[in-house]
Amino acid sequence: MSEDLTHRRLGGFYFFYFAYLGAYTPFFTLYLLWVGRSAVEIGVLMALPAVARIVAPHLWGWLADVAGRQTPLLRATTAASVVCFLGVFAGSGFYWLFAVLLLVSFFLSAALPLVEATTLAHLGGDTGRYGPVRVWGSIGYIVAVVAIGYALDWTSVHFLPWMIATTMAGMLAYCWRIPEPRTAVHASDALPIWSILRQPEVVALIAACALMAAAHGPYYTFYSIHLVGLGYSKAMTGWLWALGVVCEIVIFLWLPRLYSAFTLRTILIASFALAVVRFLMIGWGADYLPVLLLAQGLHAATFGSFHAAAIGIVHQLFRGRHQARGQAIYGSLTYGVGGTVGALASGYAWEYLGAGVTFTLASAAALAGLLLLRWRLAGL
Repeated sequence: MSEDLTHRRLGGFYFFYFAYLGAYTPFFTLYLLWVGRSAVEIGVLMALPAVARIVAPHLWGWLADVAGRQTPLLRATTAASVVCFLGVFAGSGFYWLFAVLLLVSFFLSAALPLVEATTLAHLGGDTGRYGPVRVWGSIGYIVAVVAIGYALDWTSVHFLPWMIATTMAGMLAYCWRIPEPRTAVHASDALPIWSILRQPEVVALIAACALMAAAHGPYYTFYSIHLVGLGYSKAMTGWLWALGVVCEIVIFLWLPRLYSAFTLRTILIASFALAVVRFLMIGWGADYLPVLLLAQGLHAATFGSFHAAAIGIVHQLFRGRHQARGQAIYGSLTYGVGGTVGALASGYAWEYLGAGVTFTLASAAALAGLLLLRWRLAGL
């Protein structure tokens, strides 16, 4: 199979995976509000994907290592997540949705770590090419977030679960077309995974990235509710989400040059610094559209360059047969633990402290991560 065809198939999976996120993350909170869930309940339900990432990726990464193959597991878990999501159509009570979304999150948590490891294995040492492949995920996110934003202005949020299910079907179709990569033998293969995890730079990286994930908790949970509450239309809300991802696309396409000009550590630290500024702008300046536009432009750093630099460092630290588990552990401890804390805390902060203080706490979390990186990641 040609390299270009493999990259297109990986890009197709990224497209539909992030189209799913573009349908789910910005708008499912509005659906939960529509079916009568409280702010605290919304915070709990939207935290479930992060909760699942705490435990599930360890299982999926271990199974991938034992099997020596990644794509069969990707196909099985993606199919299970689609079947489980159909439960959303059967009820809207808190405990029912809790059970359904937890199962969906448990199975779907396998997808991104396995695909990231597969993509980097296909790219070999040329990780600068990651951006042009991953950019299709950003395009999928934009298509979903803009189209659904308009659709929800024209129709009821009652139809949102159908829209989400459509993106999941596309994801399922593409995961069957991704070829299994060849994993290169590495000197660290004989080492236990714990010997890598206890290295100071690994601990610092994961802790700092968990703080960044926690900082995004209010953004991913309450950003749409925040904007709609301030009088922005759902279509405008969709466009603002899309603007952030357009800027993310630019940074992904620019990655080869960025990688050649700066170290991964420098890119990561700059991303954290801009996150500190961004969340303060959203919390206190969202009434003013120019401020909001600038804040969304900074998504290029707080997600785009942050994510690319972080998984690039993970790829350097976890080599050979440890790649799938390395990406799984990174996703579990950063987006799992950090995302759970951020989503749950944002629910309570939003309920009792308001938007400004909630996003200020997010900014403080990003600042803590920045200080940790400067202190412990000097060797990278």
